[in-house]
Formats: sequence, structure tokens, C-alpha cells
Amino acid sequence: MSVDDTGSGADGDGRVDPEPAPDAADSGEDPLALRLEGLILGAERRYTPFQAARSAGVSMELASRFWRAMGFADIGQARALTEADVLALRRLAGLVEAGLLSEAMAVQVARSTGQTTARLAEWQIDSFLEGLTEPPEPGMTRTEVTYPIVELLLPELQEFLVYVWRRQLAASAGRVVQAADDEEMVDRRLAVGFADLVGFTRLTRRMEEEELGELVEAFETTAADLVAARGGRLIKTLGDEVLYAADDAGTAAEIALLLVETMANDETMPELRVGIAFGTVTTRMGDVFGSTVNLASRLTSIAPRDAVLVDSALAEELIRTQDAPASEAVAAEEAAAAEKAGEDPPSYRFALQPMWQRPVRGLGVVEPWLLTRRGDENDRS
Repeated sequence: MSVDDTGSGADGDGRVDPEPAPDAADSGEDPLALRLEGLILGAERRYTPFQAARSAGVSMELASRFWRAMGFADIGQARALTEADVLALRRLAGLVEAGLLSEAMAVQVARSTGQTTARLAEWQIDSFLEGLTEPPEPGMTRTEVTYPIVELLLPELQEFLVYVWRRQLAASAGRVVQAADDEEMVDRRLAVGFADLVGFTRLTRRMEEEELGELVEAFETTAADLVAARGGRLIKTLGDEVLYAADDAGTAAEIALLLVETMANDETMPELRVGIAFGTVTTRMGDVFGSTVNLASRLTSIAPRDAVLVDSALAEELIRTQDAPASEAVAAEEAAAAEKAGEDPPSYRFALQPMWQRPVRGLGVVEPWLLTRRGDENDRS
């Protein structure tokens, strides 16, 4: 959208009177593609980037920043924008003018929304629509069935997207409201876990692409379901690795062990290793950053197969919350004392075993702990 348009089409009041869009034959574009675009966007092409910016009442520079942040390419002086594009620019600019968002924050909103929805749209087209638009009868082309399928799906998918977004927004707002102070809203103490498939690089050389894709999808789906069901948050997936976070150490530990146990019971899956660290984490655009995240990643790389390593901070937190004993010796003493007093011994979910200390570049000396389930307390329902 970096253009230097002279503003043709604007009247004396600065308003734009767009010319009608060219037809498919004039533009040289595929007619079905243009029909699909019009169906999905709900409007026809009418504006050049300059005209859209003028109609929205924003500078061309700011309009370009917004559109690039949303992930859209520069289009020169092509008349390819719609009334919806003008409205989107006007809304973002209006939030800035009203003082509800700074200009930098508005650009960040555009970028985070664009990145998230771009991935969703790619998935829906690649995995969802391609399967549905297979020609139902011999002799029919995919293009002949794509338009009516999209026409039927679009309103339902739109409503579902808004529903899920509102649900996620409500959950996120609830976490922010419960934060102790303003600083904790951005820099929070969280448990962060990485789960990594062992030997994935070797698998990529042995497996067919379709098989590899199915394995990755099964891993990501299983991990996402387990993380969500136990109250964690899936931050991102990286093919052979998932990153998740939880507000408390016990939740993160339970998720980690469930991941290892579930994958171990699936003969089609490689072995898994998990690393968890607990501490201050900076959150930006749905992602997490900081030394706690780096430590969790390093712990994953040194974890034994089908095992979970945690840092000393998470171990201390599990001990503090009485999810794990300080040591088996302490647990034995507590059990003996409880038996002598005729009481039930403390019930612990996890066991912690100190491992070797080792230096890690950029993080100093790390003291990992091996996390396991303790005794018969293995309710995994």
C-alpha cells in the first residue's frame, strides 16, 4: 500500500467518489476468485489505497502501517479495497482519536489479529475446504462446487469464530482482573512447559510427508486437548514441540505427566520429554518471553526420554503447596508421625528427585529435578 497517489477521485470536501471496479476480464484475474472474494468480503472492490485512507479520514502513512501490520501486501495504486476496508481503518483510527489506544497499540492490535486469523484462514482452506470441495460427481470441477459450499459455511463459521473469541476474551480478562497489581498483568509468575517429541528429525527422513503430517496433527491435537482440559493454556505449537503455560505449578506438573503417559500409551507416537520452569514471564501478543521460558526450553533438551524435568523454583513451589514432599525421607517421617497420632498421613501427588547440577549457557548453573507421580496416587481422570 505504499503509494503516492495524487488524490484523484476526491471532491472539494476531501470525500472520495470511487469509480466502479473493473470486471474480471479487464483485471485479468480469475472470475471465480473475484466472486469468492466478493462473497467472503461482502463488498466489491471500489477504492485505491489512497482513496480508502482519505475516506477513512487517516493519513496514507498510518493506513499503510495498519494494513502491513494485518499482514497484507502493498498493492500500489490498484483499486482493490472495499467499503469494509475503509470501515476497518476508520475504527482503528477512531480508537486512537478517542484516546482508548495509542497509535503503537492500535498497530499491535492489527498485527496480533492479522497473525492469528491468517493462520486460522490458512488451516481452514488447506484442511477443511479442500476436503469439502472435492467434486461430488465425475466431470464436475472443484470450482463449480466451491462457491456454494463457501456460501453455506461462511455465516456459520463467522458466528462460531466470534463466539470462541468472546469466550477466550472473557477467560483472559478474568485472569487480568485477578492479577495482584498492574505490573503482574504484563510480567507474571507462571509455570511454563515445553513438550518435545524425541527423534523427530530422524522421523522426517524415514516417513512419507502425509504420514508425518498426520503424526504432527495427532500430537498437536492431543497436547492441545490435555492442556485445555487441565486448565493450562497452549501458547503455540512448533511441529514436534508444544509450549504451554499454567497459573500454578501443580497444574503444569499434572499436564506434563499426562502428556508423557498419553504418548507412551500410543504405539504410533515417538517418546516425549518435557521441561518446566516457574518464574516471572513477560507476555506479548499471546506469546511468552523471558529467562523462565528459556530455562524451560533448556530443561526439555536435557530431559531423559519419557520424563519430566523441572527447575528448582517449580520444585520449591510444589513443596510449598504440598503437592510434593521435600524428600522421601521427610514424607516417611510425616507418615510415621501421623500413624503414631492415629491420623491420615499427608497426601502428595508428585515426587521430586534432585538430579545433577550443570551449567547452562546464559542461565548459569541449573539444578534440575525429576518429576514423577508418587505412590498409588495416580488418578488421571
